[in-house]
Amino acid sequence: MAFKTISAKNAAALDQDLMSVGAFSIDQLMELAGISVSQAVYRVHPPSKGRKVLVACGPGNNGGDGLVAARHLWHYGYQPTIYYPKQSKNELYQRLATQLKNLNVPFTDDFESDLKSTHHIVDAIFGFSFSGEVREPFPSVISALEKTSIPVTSVDAPSSWNIEDGPPKSGIGAQFHPANLVSLTAPKPLVKFFEGRHFLGGRFVPPSVSEKYNLDVPEYQGVDQVVELPGSGQESKAEKILKLAERQDL
Repeated sequence: MAFKTISAKNAAALDQDLMSVGAFSIDQLMELAGISVSQAVYRVHPPSKGRKVLVACGPGNNGGDGLVAARHLWHYGYQPTIYYPKQSKNELYQRLATQLKNLNVPFTDDFESDLKSTHHIVDAIFGFSFSGEVREPFPSVISALEKTSIPVTSVDAPSSWNIEDGPPKSGIGAQFHPANLVSLTAPKPLVKFFEGRHFLGGRFVPPSVSEKYNLDVPEYQGVDQVVELPGSGQESKAEKILKLAERQDL
C-alpha cells in the first residue's frame, strides 16, 4: 500500500492547524517529532550495533527535532554528539541545546572528524521547507553524507532534496541516499525517490486534522510513536531509476 503524500504548502498549513485547532505548542510538536525520530533510530540501529550517534542539526525546526531526538537517544543509552554550527538565538532552541549540555552531550565543530568514529548519523539539517542552494557550512557536510558508508537516518526529508522532486539533478546532494527516512505527520512527495526504510511519526495528529488533509492513518503498535511503512514509495525501483535518469537528461 502506498501512503498518500502531502505537499510542502499543505504540510505547513497542517502544522498551523495543529497549533491552532489542535492547540499544540511548537515545543510539544518538536518533542513529539524528536521522540518519533529517536524510536526510528532505535529500530534500525539498536545500541548493540554501536552507541555513537552523530546528529547533524540545521538552524530551523528540523534541527530542533534533531536536538530532541539526541536527548532521548542519550536516555536510551546511546552516546550522541551534536553538530550544530548555526545555533539559533531563539529561546526554544537554546533550551534544547542546554538540556543536552546538562547531560554532558558533546557539541562538535568538526563534522568530518567525528564522522570517522560514529556508528550512526541523524540528518536533521533541512526539512520539508528547504529550497534553493545549500549554504555554508553545510555543503561539505552533505558531501560527506553522500560518500559515507555509515547508515544515515534523515528527518522528514534527506537534506538538499526538493520536497516535490527529490534529489538534485546535479551538485551537492545529487548522490545522497540515506538508509532511513522518518516522515513527520505525513509522507512528502519526495518519497517517490526514496529507496530505504521509511517510517512515519504522526501519532499525535487529531482525527479532525487527518480528515481535513485526507491523510492515511497507519496502525501503530503498543506505545510506539513511529510505524514502518510498507514498500519504499509509490513506484517500483525500476520506475524510480528510470525517472531519475530522465531528470538527469533534462
